[in-house]
Amino acid sequence: MLTRKTLIAASVSALLLTACGGGSSSKDNNEVVTPVEETGFTYDAGDMITNLTKEVIVAGYDDLNTKAEAFHQSTLTLLNTPTAENLAAAQTAWQVVRVPWEQGEAHIFGPVDALSIDPHLDTWPLNTNDLQTLLDETTGFTAELVKGFNDDVQGFHTMEFLLFGDGVNDNTKSIDEMTALEREYLVATAEVFQGYTQALYDAWTVTQDATDANSAAYQDLLLTPDNEVYASELGVVEELINGLIGIVDEVGNGKIAEPFGASIDATDTSLVESQYSWNSLADFSNNIRGVQNVYRGEFEINTDETGLIDFVTAADATLASRVDEEIAAAITVIDAIAGDNDMPFRQAINDADARVRIQAAIDALSTLQATLENDVLTLLNDWKLN
Repeated sequence: MLTRKTLIAASVSALLLTACGGGSSSKDNNEVVTPVEETGFTYDAGDMITNLTKEVIVAGYDDLNTKAEAFHQSTLTLLNTPTAENLAAAQTAWQVVRVPWEQGEAHIFGPVDALSIDPHLDTWPLNTNDLQTLLDETTGFTAELVKGFNDDVQGFHTMEFLLFGDGVNDNTKSIDEMTALEREYLVATAEVFQGYTQALYDAWTVTQDATDANSAAYQDLLLTPDNEVYASELGVVEELINGLIGIVDEVGNGKIAEPFGASIDATDTSLVESQYSWNSLADFSNNIRGVQNVYRGEFEINTDETGLIDFVTAADATLASRVDEEIAAAITVIDAIAGDNDMPFRQAINDADARVRIQAAIDALSTLQATLENDVLTLLNDWKLN
């Protein structure tokens, strides 16, 4: 009976709409009701979330952990056989493991934050005074000992300083300049470092709380939302978009703009991250390549997987293409800062011509950040979840 009454009511309503023609309908022959035009878009985010979680985020942490282990082995080789070739190999291994870490800063949420992995691995600036005091007053460095030190004397930049020197005039360090105690500290720090990358990978794939074997792997929270962290797929997608906004903001307004200063007389090289190895521009570029990985859903370039671009396309194909172009443009202008003479960032901020290129990078990142904040994040308001 209820079905019949509903059908009757629907038929009456349709007749009224037809009688009144197109734009409005009448109710009780008095009140004019304007039909509400349906807005919004639909998109099934399941495949996108699965791909980004497994093939971009978890695959990235797996890569980081594998390269951290290779780096640790290179430092052991350097400790046991201190040659120029082995020093160069360890320097290269440091630059290699830096890539997945910097790209992973595009999704720096979850265990990397909850377990304080970020400060353990990448605290900047380095406390060179305390580091030198430790080298002057301590012997017998072990992983257990280094792990108890403050974050500003361990991690990426401690190892960078030991491997490359102070970076003021060059980013090379001869094997004769490296003491046996520095090699010992380096190995211990590399072992601690790899322990943290393993913990990060395990938190995503085994259990997010190492003290509770029953806690879920963090990846499961993204793959099956409706849990204590993500109420729905909307929460996961919001986290992913905010991750992109966060790193674009950090690169443009922090890593580049702060040492760049308001003028050439207001630069501050002490704020340049990765200045010992002159790896700064590679860091910035890889940060935005990480954004591209999440947006395109491709950990390996041109694999044509599902990423945030598909979510944006479902709402606005023109916007989706524009965001992709703005990401690519930001990478291009960052890579161009070095110029024809491969100038490192710490020198570029004090070079008039290079400063023009740096400003172009800041502008491109500002444009991308505004688009992500104003045009992409706001799409969540129009998304009609299934």
